[in-house]
Amino acid sequence: MLFQLIAFLAAAIAGGIGSIAGFGIGSILTPLVAGRLGTKPAVAAVSFPHLAGTLLRFWFIRKHVDRRVLLTFGISSAAGGLAGAWLQVWFKSAVLGYVLGALLVFAGVMGLTGLASRMRFGKGTGLVAGALSGVFGGLVGNQGGIRSAALMGFQLSKEAFVATATAIALLVDVFRMPVYIASEWSELIGTWPLVLVASLGVLAGTIFGQPLLRRIPERIFRALVSSIILALGIAMLLHPGGHD
Repeated sequence: MLFQLIAFLAAAIAGGIGSIAGFGIGSILTPLVAGRLGTKPAVAAVSFPHLAGTLLRFWFIRKHVDRRVLLTFGISSAAGGLAGAWLQVWFKSAVLGYVLGALLVFAGVMGLTGLASRMRFGKGTGLVAGALSGVFGGLVGNQGGIRSAALMGFQLSKEAFVATATAIALLVDVFRMPVYIASEWSELIGTWPLVLVASLGVLAGTIFGQPLLRRIPERIFRALVSSIILALGIAMLLHPGGHD
């Protein structure tokens, strides 16, 4: 019961951060749940509250989606996420966690120093960046940070950034969840109370966090997203995935 209460509070915080930054649900919940279930079952279990929060967030901001980015970066990211999810069944994620952590730290520093604002992604670059972010995310079950770091290169407004990241996250969930469910079905059966509590927490956080996005100035928004990416990178370097 105590762990479920902690999970609810963490999920609510994750939902709020997701509403503001466009990612963060899996990044916060997966390490917490992995401490109880192990990494691979946690990745599968967290995919359900992740889907619930992402669907609700998408409903709120769907009109701001940048369709050009969604059709290039987004589809390649979803395909990469599917490939990474399949590979995750066989690969341990500790080394990959170090690699992804270093990439996130680099991206966070780029964003905070303003260097990221000079990046410009065209169609070809966007396809490659999307595919790579998808593969890494599928492998370690933590795609939001690296996807958002890559999305910084498209120079989207804060509303378009969050909306497009959310739409891409939905695509990724549709591609990867069947793989996670098939590979971890026996573990998932006994986790439904935790999944339900976490899903309710994420939904509550998403609802309360949504109004904050409209109040954040554009410049502060980009610095905030970069700071979250940097923090995720440091956390992953300290704990690179290792409950496999």
